Amino acid sequence: MRAKIIQCKEWLKINRYKSITEIMKSLSRSLKGYYNYYCITDNSITVNNFMDKVRSLLFKWMNRRSQRKSFNWDKFILFVRKFPLPKPSMKVSIYDLGKEISYIL
Repeated sequence: MRAKIIQCKEWLKINRYKSITEIMKSLSRSLKGYYNYYCITDNSITVNNFMDKVRSLLFKWMNRRSQRKSFNWDKFILFVRKFPLPKPSMKVSIYDLGKEISYIL
């Protein structure tokens, strides 16, 4: 998780001057891939923490696009409602996999 957060931070830092729609599309794609890989049983807390950290990094780097702050937190909430980030949902349950194997045997 730490490596992906560092990678996300560097990507946001480099690409902060692109258009907002481009940034949000790329970030959404990256988050969906992360969720598809890591959203398994008993990992929801870690994935939700990752989502919160990415959101705070987005707030930080969107505010560094100019010399003035672009967002306060209330304005940022409205921004995220307009350009929503995907929410994590469990993709695989390891408990269900055990049931499938017992049916096969």
